[in-house]
Amino acid sequence: MLKKKFDKTHLPSRHVTEGPARAPHRSYYYAMGISEEEIAQPFIGVATCWNEAAPCNIALNRQAQAVKLGVKEGSGTPREFTTITVTDGIAMGHEGMRSSLASREAIADTVELTMRGHCYDAIVGLAGCDKSLPGMMMAMVRLNVPSVFIYGGSIMPGRFQGRDVTVQDVFEAVGRHQAGANSDEELRALEKVACPSAGACGGQFTANTMACVSEAIGLALLNSSGAPAPYESRDAYATASGLAVMELLERNIRARDVVTRKSLENAARVVACTGGSTNAGLHLPAIAHEAGIDFDLDDVCDIFRDTPYFVDLKPGGQYVAKDLYEVGGVPVVMKELRKAGLIHEDCITANGITIGEALDTVEGHADGRVIFPVDKPITETGGVVGLKGNLAPDSAIVKVAGMSEDEQVFTGPARVFECEEDAFEAVKARTYKEGEVLVIRNEGPAGGPGMREMLATTAALSGQGMGKKVALITDGRFSGATRGFCVGHVGPESAHGGPIALLEDGDVITIDAIKGELSVALSNEELAARKANWTGARETIYQSGALWKYAQLVGSTRLGAVTHPGAKKEAHVYADL
Repeated sequence: MLKKKFDKTHLPSRHVTEGPARAPHRSYYYAMGISEEEIAQPFIGVATCWNEAAPCNIALNRQAQAVKLGVKEGSGTPREFTTITVTDGIAMGHEGMRSSLASREAIADTVELTMRGHCYDAIVGLAGCDKSLPGMMMAMVRLNVPSVFIYGGSIMPGRFQGRDVTVQDVFEAVGRHQAGANSDEELRALEKVACPSAGACGGQFTANTMACVSEAIGLALLNSSGAPAPYESRDAYATASGLAVMELLERNIRARDVVTRKSLENAARVVACTGGSTNAGLHLPAIAHEAGIDFDLDDVCDIFRDTPYFVDLKPGGQYVAKDLYEVGGVPVVMKELRKAGLIHEDCITANGITIGEALDTVEGHADGRVIFPVDKPITETGGVVGLKGNLAPDSAIVKVAGMSEDEQVFTGPARVFECEEDAFEAVKARTYKEGEVLVIRNEGPAGGPGMREMLATTAALSGQGMGKKVALITDGRFSGATRGFCVGHVGPESAHGGPIALLEDGDVITIDAIKGELSVALSNEELAARKANWTGARETIYQSGALWKYAQLVGSTRLGAVTHPGAKKEAHVYADL
């Protein structure tokens, strides 16, 4: 095949490959078996979050090899490297979950440092679990090099007693087991079959939500996120992604050419219409921050509010990622949004054409089972709703996908817990009461530290049949697998003196997802009096190390819980040094 010639005069890799002064650097490349011709080509970082922590990441190493074939075919020299992942399914329900959100920043930081340290010219990033997807995309936008993202793929659904099951079913089975509704043997049988392959959680939980975002925002090739991890067709998408990044490099199309205010809005639309994870309300502002774009939780929720929900995916619906892929995937979803005038068609995609041009080539249509026609949606508004009020002046967020209108309003007395463990013990012992609003505070990004997800608690409630009989609010997060009336991201968080820090048992709380309200029946004067008597943030056991550092740096949930000033304050762009 005829090799393309790239002029490296203005590419970062010239700093490690060009001229007599770089002879020592080149000697290192010769030591790894790289030829003179390959040294003269652009260097492409192939970054993965491969590890043996969980099935989400276990196939990424194989897929990276296919990416490298595409880079080589496009006349580039791939340089593979890895970064960390904290997998929420393993970290859930214990102290390990404090590491999850902090890992998003560590992933972005370590990818940035690796790219800078070795002067790579472009990046293809592969990720498989919750925080690794936004972390990888944040690094791409921060570096502003030609970038292509590829998802590792979802897990296959398990089969149990004649039905498809996911890890969500196992978490909820724990609640049923605590309630005496299933036996040790039934629980053991379910846990052995629920996760039968490599890949990330199969429902429209955070990983698959952010995988859909990667396509909608333009950083991933259309339809590349859909095929489950075990499908060999994923390798073809991986190779195509390697070729695509070389085309972007040739045309100097960079990550911030792709990630714009309009493409962020496209991504939020896809989250809303698929009933995606509330965590998108955290990650989209964080990605925007890396580009210097004002796009906070309120902006995300505005889009959620006027986007119909028409894709029937778990946890609110019936189907999993594999089912969505088999009926055409994200491209068909975006075609339906386009029919309603809800897609910006002029946004650039990872293959260098506009989203409108890309959608013109999509042949699939709404099947009426997994993807409903946009003019006949499941509900008229998005599956995720933003809330505001005197209990959440900086906003909060709740997933209502699969809930009827009469289930979207709840008023009840507060039952306050100072941490998730206390709440989980109360749920396990069934010492809470029907009609209460369970409040879990001190779980925000700074106060946790780490903004833990509450799946163990919410799944236990669902398993006990109480998911619709109580509500739950927190300054922490909820898993994309959470269902029930569960409000997260309440801001300002307790550690910053937000109203959630001032609540007492018995305070009457109203959650109204139809009006977008989260309020407590207290006057401004009473709240002010309580604030004056507030003794300050609870001291945690994390007084050194990575989580201490994270707690000192992390900002507001509304702005994405980010830890650095972002593109608005940058004094240079990496790719132009």
